[in-house]
Amino acid sequence: MSESPLTESLSTLSRFFVGDRTLKETLVRGSELTVDAVPAAALVGITLPVEGRQSTAVFTDPAAPEIDQAQYDTGEGPCLEAVRDQRAHVVDSMKEDGPWPEFRAAALAWGVHSVLALPLVVDKVSVGAMNLYAYEPYAFGPEGQATGAVFASQAAIVLANAQAYWDAHSLSERLGDAMRSRAVIEQAKGI
Repeated sequence: MSESPLTESLSTLSRFFVGDRTLKETLVRGSELTVDAVPAAALVGITLPVEGRQSTAVFTDPAAPEIDQAQYDTGEGPCLEAVRDQRAHVVDSMKEDGPWPEFRAAALAWGVHSVLALPLVVDKVSVGAMNLYAYEPYAFGPEGQATGAVFASQAAIVLANAQAYWDAHSLSERLGDAMRSRAVIEQAKGI
């Protein structure tokens, strides 16, 4: 029996929690499932901070980071706004006048006519954005936006849990180092 993209995404998320896949593999698979679940979405990219700068860290098609680069170069665009204000942003038609002209031009150069940028929010903190790109104008109606938001919230959960894991791992290592240092000191005192 074939699973729905949403069901498969939840399953993928569960497997990540028990260490079946890496963080990147999980986010890539979640992005691929987003493309399956939102018919208009031709490609998906996830914007995350990498070394202090926003970057398209995960994508389903190499065009996504190329398109997103116009946002990073100018500091303006729908995904950057989604990160800043924690709201979804839709550009219905790249050919129409509106904000972010450099981004619009870059998207059109790749044949993309509309975008849905969804914030990735955990505990009221933005951790990135998920960008869905379509080759048709006016591609993301209410249903597509709602489905996309479900996948974006799942991606945010994966990121939050990965961060919690690495924070705990780092704390464990520091505690282990402290305990080993204490043991060395105790041994030195006994000499």
